Amino acid sequence: MATKTVKSRIASAVIGLSLVTLATTACGTLGGAALGAGAGAAVGAGTGYGAGKGALIGTGVGAAAGAIYDITKK
Repeated sequence: MATKTVKSRIASAVIGLSLVTLATTACGTLGGAALGAGAGAAVGAGTGYGAGKGALIGTGVGAAAGAIYDITKK
């Protein structure tokens, strides 16, 4: 029983550290996705295509652009 507790605590620490690392290294990706979603929703609503569909497309494009920016920035 104690072995499961130790393994669980170690796993929690590793997952937590991984999330912190991901958050600090993927700032461009997350920011790009957020900006892309907003811009896509605005364009989709303005053109009559639909804000939801525009937001989905914008999120994908923004995330890809943010990831490329993060890679080339370093």
